[in-house]
Amino acid sequence: MDENEKHSEGIGAEIAFSRVVRAGRRIYYIDVKSSRNGEYFLSVTESKKVGGEGEGPVSFQKHKIFVYKEDFDKFREGVDEAIHFIEQRQGKAEQRREESDGEIKINVEF
Repeated sequence: MDENEKHSEGIGAEIAFSRVVRAGRRIYYIDVKSSRNGEYFLSVTESKKVGGEGEGPVSFQKHKIFVYKEDFDKFREGVDEAIHFIEQRQGKAEQRREESDGEIKINVEF
């Protein structure tokens, strides 16, 4: 199964646009999907790496939400208000230093 097939699960939707946001141990997939009747909707998936490095076998927890076109304005407004609330009380977050993706790189020359 390739990367796109992993994201096309649920609701029989086709992906029209996709953006991957890597943030430490989490990856956010922001997809615009097309429903069976041709309407676009937003699918946001959080994939969090758990385990590994002495914490047991590596696995991924996934959480997904769907936001439909008729809800975009209210959803955007709610997210903006929540971010503003956090930043007013705790300031803006510092940029996160990207963690290794667990890949081991070995350079061998002969």
